[in-house]
Amino acid sequence: MTHTTHVLDVTQDNFETEVLLASNQQPVLIDFWADWCAPCRQLKPILEKLAGEYAGAFRLVKINADQEATLASMFGVRSLPTVLLLKDGKPLDGFMGARPESEVRKFLADHGIQPDNTADEQPPTPTDPTPAVNSESPSEALSRIEKAIEAEPDKAELKLDLATAQMNAGQTEAAATTLDTLPTSLAHDDRAQRLRKQLEFVSALAGAPDATILEQRIVANSKDFEARDLRAIRRLLDGQPELAIEDYLALLAEARGWNDGLAKKRLLALFTVVDDVPLVTKARQRMASLLF
Repeated sequence: MTHTTHVLDVTQDNFETEVLLASNQQPVLIDFWADWCAPCRQLKPILEKLAGEYAGAFRLVKINADQEATLASMFGVRSLPTVLLLKDGKPLDGFMGARPESEVRKFLADHGIQPDNTADEQPPTPTDPTPAVNSESPSEALSRIEKAIEAEPDKAELKLDLATAQMNAGQTEAAATTLDTLPTSLAHDDRAQRLRKQLEFVSALAGAPDATILEQRIVANSKDFEARDLRAIRRLLDGQPELAIEDYLALLAEARGWNDGLAKKRLLALFTVVDDVPLVTKARQRMASLLF
């Protein structure tokens, strides 16, 4: 069991006190994890290191999702690790999957959480290496990872990084090929599953009309469910998940059985690729209210 000044294990028995009530005094970062989860083991030392370094700027609580299934279900946890930030008893934001330390620091900083000894410092200058990594272009990231693979060709984890970089650089066919060559130990990793769903969306949009034509079709015929489906995918891939969710929820309400229940399938796939945990949790609840 982990229990230090700023890090502790939580169960349903002490959840209200150590999480909900505690979040009224300081931000609480919840780490949902499991013993079998390799990305959880990657993220664990990063979170614990930052909890110590930030010295009370936030509290880290760790919840074993297998042992505390009720708590995991309450927050709509669907992949591990899932990290949620709570303030005043309410979830504010979160992310899924292992993240590098620089991204976790940025996540905390975006919510005003800074290390105890640097809370009043100015933002880092352009010479700071962390912003340089965060501002890395997709092509630069791809080049960096390719060089890393050349240096360590037997490091299997780099292939998953490569597939992600290829996807971000628009090289979808290459990303699909890389995913197909992943070793068994990584084939079912959360990031690999997410990339496959992203590729499914990209594939579904291949050869589709542009956004203007889709809008024209929908205005002319609100029952053009194919156009509404394609518009939702375009919105998702253009970085507008909220609009894509609204499209699919409306489609689900109006034509639940269309194309063998495609709206429901699209929503479930969308939930896998969107990082915004509060947004996904609310959408899941709305979807459930439509289905049951």
